[in-house]
Amino acid sequence: MKTENKEHSRLRWINLNSAIASVDEGADIIAGLTQNPKTLPCRYFYDDRGSELFEQICDLPEYYPTRTEQAILETYAAEIAKMTGSCHLIELGSGSSRKTRLLLEAYSEVVQELQYYPIDVSSGILKTTALDLLRQYPKLKLCGLAGTYEQALAELPSAELENRMLIFLGSTLGNLNDEQTHKFFTQVQQALKPGEFFLLGVDLQKPIEIIEAAYNDSQGVTAAFNLNILNHINQRFQGNFSLNNFAHWAFYNQVDNQIEMHLRSLVNQTVFLEALDLEISLQAGETIRTEISRKFHIPTLISVLENHAFQALQVWTDPQAWFGLLLCQRQCTNTECP
Repeated sequence: MKTENKEHSRLRWINLNSAIASVDEGADIIAGLTQNPKTLPCRYFYDDRGSELFEQICDLPEYYPTRTEQAILETYAAEIAKMTGSCHLIELGSGSSRKTRLLLEAYSEVVQELQYYPIDVSSGILKTTALDLLRQYPKLKLCGLAGTYEQALAELPSAELENRMLIFLGSTLGNLNDEQTHKFFTQVQQALKPGEFFLLGVDLQKPIEIIEAAYNDSQGVTAAFNLNILNHINQRFQGNFSLNNFAHWAFYNQVDNQIEMHLRSLVNQTVFLEALDLEISLQAGETIRTEISRKFHIPTLISVLENHAFQALQVWTDPQAWFGLLLCQRQCTNTECP
């Protein structure tokens, strides 16, 4: 079940969160906290407060990914628009759409009507951003979808324009392990038709000290963001996590080429989540992993994309090759185009 509202002549609003079956609500929390080592799904970072903190992280001097990817888009957005032509833009994890505005500017030069579907789990930042974009772009038609990637990919609308482009920026792909990446690319492949586009931004391998500094900022904003996941879970599942009993810990795992964020328990403690009827015990020093952020090698990533019927048409990087932006096109499979 989904709910749809229309509050503006150029805005549609679809709440996919209501489609989550109550029987499954929190199942991923239970699975993560009852395994060893313990984990929490990183999607629980993004309540409204978490989304606000992440926007602050993007402006930190140590956090290179946002400004580096933005610089690439500033340089090549017009080229992207020219390569794809008129396109219905759909973005997974849109947040404040700060980088997507560069694409909207570029496409406004080549299309008569802009169509944009931002998708985010945080309905608060999604709605605020939608209304702001409608004020900024008089010819924009927008449909906001509040929900998870899985829900959104299953509910993607047909293109009203000549084509569609799915946008996945910020190296959010790095939050997925190999199995999850395969599942995600399969969903994207199924959601798009041959000839449609996939714009993917990924963080690349680089010196460890640069990566670790980005996740251990001097102002402590990333630490607050990491700890806020416990606040969100407390509110959502009637939990009693005490944030004072945990510390932020982020480090680079050289074996798996990924940064890992953990919450380290400072004391022996027991936590209860009433809504899930779940009690867990943690020893002092034990950690809960809240996020991985993999750093990519472009030739390897292109090979994985090809296995999911995507051809990389163009790859752009910054001068230091810290970040990559790939414009891919969905190809026919043997069963689709014999």
